[in-house]
Amino acid sequence: MKKNNPPDGVPVWFDGKNINEALFCEEFLQTHKILFTNGAFFTPEGRVTDELPLRGEIFEELKCCAVSNIPRKISNIVELMKLAALVEDFPPEPDRIHLSNGTLFLDGTFAKGKPKIVRNRFPVSYKSNAPKPVLWLQFLDGLLYPEDIPTLQEYIGYCLIPSNKGQRMMVIKGSGGEGKSQIGTVLSHLFGCNAKDGSVGKVSENRFAHADLEHIHLLIDDDMRMEALRQTNYVKSLVTAQGRMDLEKKGRQSYQGWMFARLLAFSNGDLQSLYDRSNGFYRRQLILTTRERQPDRVDDPDIAEKMCCELEGIFLWAFEGLQRLVANHFRFTESTRARSNRETIKQDAN
Repeated sequence: MKKNNPPDGVPVWFDGKNINEALFCEEFLQTHKILFTNGAFFTPEGRVTDELPLRGEIFEELKCCAVSNIPRKISNIVELMKLAALVEDFPPEPDRIHLSNGTLFLDGTFAKGKPKIVRNRFPVSYKSNAPKPVLWLQFLDGLLYPEDIPTLQEYIGYCLIPSNKGQRMMVIKGSGGEGKSQIGTVLSHLFGCNAKDGSVGKVSENRFAHADLEHIHLLIDDDMRMEALRQTNYVKSLVTAQGRMDLEKKGRQSYQGWMFARLLAFSNGDLQSLYDRSNGFYRRQLILTTRERQPDRVDDPDIAEKMCCELEGIFLWAFEGLQRLVANHFRFTESTRARSNRETIKQDAN
């Protein structure tokens, strides 16, 4: 049979009437760095959280061809691309942090550019000469006791890498009005799509909640519920996960996925268990208490936005804590007060 060659100036995947979707995918993947695994597309910019820009790029390629049902064609191409770009495994890299201008390694070396596909990328630039985050440090000094600030520094740094070696979650508690939730707002800007607002209670009750945290570095619970958890196995397994976990989504067969989400909760009370009295539940918690709010303090409603202007400096501060944590073999610095907090809630629950 005679092979139909496309007319001059027409893409190889278009014969003048129809689009060859397989050839289009092959050509598209030659000009775009993209792969598909664990239910998501990944590019040098990190995980694709919204497929709309990808569909837009496909449309720009297709709009030169006068064919009908372009939206359906695009959907078919996206589904076909999941097969064409599929890789069996794409493990996380816990020895480096991918930033908007390059990659920072745990030993402090920095490589500029985005030459390879990565699982995640933080929306902050690495600037070794970034000024100290003066406002951020002043805010923490007024919120926490001085001996507890290094613990927070190490924990935020710990959340920058896809690793659960520390096997701890953090609870920051106060009586209310101290401004502790402003930390969550700043971290949401620092982590971007790698952080998610959620609920520790939902994680403990809903077996589908683990799958919602796949690819996520940090779950922020802005106002933790005060009810004691009926079951703790989901929370404990999430805090200690090192490798693949069994994940389940509604209406789908369970599967094995990488899980490295860390938990940070802000609360007016303790995280208690209704039935679990074991030491394992309580020793996984880092519990910091805030200072009492000064009655003459004047609150700044724009404090979070102002601190977000210091993100480069806040990142360097957190990275310093991460390096200290790694040097200490992932053992967190805990003050006498923090250790006492954990023992107190353990005794109260007994």
